[in-house]
Formats: sequence, structure tokens, C-alpha cells
Amino acid sequence: MSAPVLSPAARLRGLKPDWISDPKVWRTEVLAGLVVALALVPEAISFSIIAGVDPEIGLFAAFTMAVTISIVGGRRAMISAATGAVALVIAPLNREHGLGYLVAAVILAGVFQVVLGALGVAGLMRFVPRSVMTGFVNALAILIFMAQVPELTDVPWPVYPLVVAGLVLMLLFPRITRVVPAPLVSIVILTVVTVAAGIAVPTVGDKGELPHALPVPGLPDVPFTLDTLTTVAPYALAMALVGLMESLMTAKLVDDITDTHSDKTRESIGQGVANIVTGFFGGMGGCAMIGQTMINVKVSGARTRLSTFLAGSFLMVLCIVFGPVVSDIPMAALVAVMVMVSFATFDWHSVAPGTLRRMPAGEILVMVVTVAVVVATGNLAIGVVVGSVTAMVIFARRVAHLADVTSVTDPDGGQVVYSVTGELFFASSNDLVTRFDYAGDPDRVVIDLSATHIWDASSVAALDAIETKYAQRGKRVEIVGLNEHSTLMRERLGGTLAGNH
Repeated sequence: MSAPVLSPAARLRGLKPDWISDPKVWRTEVLAGLVVALALVPEAISFSIIAGVDPEIGLFAAFTMAVTISIVGGRRAMISAATGAVALVIAPLNREHGLGYLVAAVILAGVFQVVLGALGVAGLMRFVPRSVMTGFVNALAILIFMAQVPELTDVPWPVYPLVVAGLVLMLLFPRITRVVPAPLVSIVILTVVTVAAGIAVPTVGDKGELPHALPVPGLPDVPFTLDTLTTVAPYALAMALVGLMESLMTAKLVDDITDTHSDKTRESIGQGVANIVTGFFGGMGGCAMIGQTMINVKVSGARTRLSTFLAGSFLMVLCIVFGPVVSDIPMAALVAVMVMVSFATFDWHSVAPGTLRRMPAGEILVMVVTVAVVVATGNLAIGVVVGSVTAMVIFARRVAHLADVTSVTDPDGGQVVYSVTGELFFASSNDLVTRFDYAGDPDRVVIDLSATHIWDASSVAALDAIETKYAQRGKRVEIVGLNEHSTLMRERLGGTLAGNH
């Protein structure tokens, strides 16, 4: 039976996003965008301070990053804006050379990200083990919580009951209704209470002045010379790598939470485009914001690009139109939201006694190393790299011990057959040379490799060394059982590497 022919109107309806035709999805996405926008204001201002720029530079970046990535990104509902990791990378450049060089670095970092995305850097995510991902998530939760500690130190005593009240509201309100996100209800109620009662506590306005107009596009105020390029390039490359690492890890995390797949290559290129746009609008650049993404996806239930677009749009509306109102939001309300996010983000199952008893020691070590490095450095990208390298070393050691050699000597003593099993690569092949009896074996030696595979040049060099040792004693070696890939590698490299042994 042939497929039904759809009318142009029906085909158009099939291309429409869910939120256009579903009021429930529309409501969820709009309210989620509003909650995220409120949470973005103090975060963007704080990261501006870290980078050493005016608060409006970070707020402009949050606006342009979110709006642009909602269109060109590969992961729906993920929030990108100014981040602490990027601020730490570019702060020295701003301090030594000024804002113009910082903006130039943001644009160049975007170009690097587009190139890296086109070259397939997203494919490297396959090599991030699950234990590293678990450590990444847990470290993220710890960092989110630790970032709230300064807001709870040396503050007026009413801050503490306000934070507790915010947490209670977010725990209890969903039992009444889930139509309105509990974090939004908590922020509104605590703001009304503090303003109406005249309670003197730190507010969003204390973080810095909000912008009064939209950003205007323009070129960075730097000389367009080779010297400028060599100055900004190292910072731009570092920013590009850190931004891609955090964005791709966040995208993978959202994939797991929502049970959906995202286009990591498109996300990589999209991050670059968003940073280029942000740079031309005078922003400080950024990448995926994990805390705000968790608010959007896990707490508020957003699933489409609309929430990301509205988060950036609402941010500018809140700053420009409702600046005085937003300035009165107590920081305690936002701290309560982020504390709730940190507890919701942490993978409590991964540290349960039952899980730890069943988990291999190497997996636990990788998770702990990832968490420790991230918390110590405050950089998620460094933690992921160190954790992945640790996992690879543990894997290499484990697999190296699986390679084994057994020998059978003919009854007449005319030849000996060695059978090699397991994988031959740099770790296992180092011990291979010592597993043969060069002096005691008969004149004919057969090495059967049908149960193994040659993976690298180290293994070819080891086989050459074995043949050389037997040849020095006037004995002949025959290597049999090589599969097609191993044969080609040995034909290409055999005899050229013996000098290395």
C-alpha cells in the first residue's frame, strides 16, 4: 500500500515545533525560560566580575549566547551563556591588554570552535567513560553548592531563614500544582516578603548595575595586526577547548536525562557561531551553563528550543524594562534555587554503599579522581581530561594482563609451538619478549597469533625483537595465524623497528 499523500498544510503542521500547537508545552517552556532568566542575572554579573569587566558585558553575553544557540545549537533546551570557566580563561587577557583584546579573543575562539566542530571533535565524546561522566556530574553538583557558600557568609541573619523558606517552598509547592515552576513561585514570594516587610538582605542589585539598552554590534577596538593575533590566539584556543568540553559534556548529560539524542557536531559549530555573534555584540563569550541547564531541563521540565530562546530574551526584558524590580530580588531566593539544583544534580546512587560494593575498584578511583580534580581546580574540563586519562591507564593495565603465551613442544623435539592469546598493544607487548625460551627451544619455532590482534607499532617491534633473538642463536621463527589487519601492519612496519629494542 502506498503512503498517504499529505497536503501542504498537513506537511507544514508536521514541521511545526510542539510548543506551537500544544498550550501545555508552551506554558512549560515560557515559565522555564523566565526562571532561567532570573537565575542568569546574578550569575552573569558574578562572572563579569571574575573576568574583570562591567556587569553589562556578562549580561550581553548571556543574552546573545542563549538566543543564538537556541537557533543554531544541536541540543534542545540547553542553556548557553557567560560562564565561570570562560571568565577564568580570558581574565588575564583583559587585565593585561583591555576589553578590546578580550572581545577579539571571543570572536577568534568562536572561529576555532566552528573549525573544530567541522573536523569532528565531537566524536571524541565516545572516549569519555561512564565513571568519568558520573564524576563530572557529582563534581558539578559540588561546585554549584560551593558557589553559593559566599552568599551565605558574613550576611545578615534573615538570609538563613529566607533560604530555608525557599527550599521548603520548592519541596512542597509541586504537591499542590506543577503548572507553575516551584523555583519561580519561591523567587516571587520571597521577593514580595522582603520588599513588603523591609527586610535588609543582599539583593541582585547589589551585584552590579543592570544594562539600560540592548547591545549594539561593532568590531573589537584593537589594531588588526599579526601581533594582535599572536596575543589573543592562545587565550582564544584555550577558551574554545574549555567551552567545547563543557558544552559537549552538558549536552550528553541532557541526553541522558531526557532520553533523547542530540547532534554534537551541530552543537560544537553552534557554540562557535554563538561566540562569534557574542563577540561582535561586545560580550565576554561563554558556553553551556550546566546549573541553568539543570534548572531548565530537570527542575522546570523544559524540552524545546523555545525555553532557551526565551531565557535570553527575558533576561534583556528583565534588565531593561523591569530593572528596578529585578534588583530587589533577594539573593537568598536564588541561592535556594541553586542549592536545590545541586542536590537534584548529584548522582546519589553512585555513592550508595550497595553500588560501591559492586563497583570495580578502578571505576571508583576514576570517579573520585575526576571529582577531586574538578573541585580542586574549579575547572570541569581539566577534571574530565584527567579522569579520562586515568581510566585509559587503568584499562591499559587491565588489558595488558590478559595477554598470555602457552607453548607445546613436539614429541620428537623438532619444533615448539607458542600460542599467544589476548590483545597485543604497547602495554601487553612489552612483556611478550620475555615469554620465550630462546636458549632452550629447538631450532624451529612457530608462533601462533590466530587468537590475538596486533594493534600498534610496539607489538610489531616486539615480534621483530623475538625473531632477532632466535636468529642470533641460529633458530628459525615462523609466525602464523595473523588476521588481515595484523598482516598488513606487520608487512608495513616489520623489520624497520628492531633498532628500538
